[in-house]
Amino acid sequence: MKRIAIFPGSFDPFTNGHYDVVQRGAEVFDEIIIALGNNSSKSRAFGVEKMMEIIQQVFAGNDKIKVQSYKGLTADFAKEVGAKFLLRGLRNTTDFEYENTIAQANRHVNPELETVFLITSPKLAAISSSIIREIHRFGGNVQDFIPFPLSELRSSSPESQTE
Repeated sequence: MKRIAIFPGSFDPFTNGHYDVVQRGAEVFDEIIIALGNNSSKSRAFGVEKMMEIIQQVFAGNDKIKVQSYKGLTADFAKEVGAKFLLRGLRNTTDFEYENTIAQANRHVNPELETVFLITSPKLAAISSSIIREIHRFGGNVQDFIPFPLSELRSSSPESQTE
């Protein structure tokens, strides 16, 4: 049986920390679907379609990695795509508290869905999408925090957040 994992998130933007979790997860799973969800409590700085295109470019040539967007519950999306695993990265204990609660809820909605946590590599633990967005918003250089050319972010304007 093929081991399919979903790595869900808003990925606004996709960071080196996210990249690290996917690369390491690819050693464990047969297929990883990077799933860009629509978080109703967040407004996007970079459009979903553009971020999907960027992530697909980052993993071009790696047949184990797919990129999709979805709406609704992550646990329901997992059923739709036949995924039995949810891949999540943990940077710190605060992440664990938050992710543990979500894992329990997902398991309630989809009893066959198992959440697998990978501890973020120490050198990447301080990276978060929200910090990167803030640095970028004020003209700072975020190239060291993202696995794609900075020019890709510049071509992704906040006006494209109509998803």
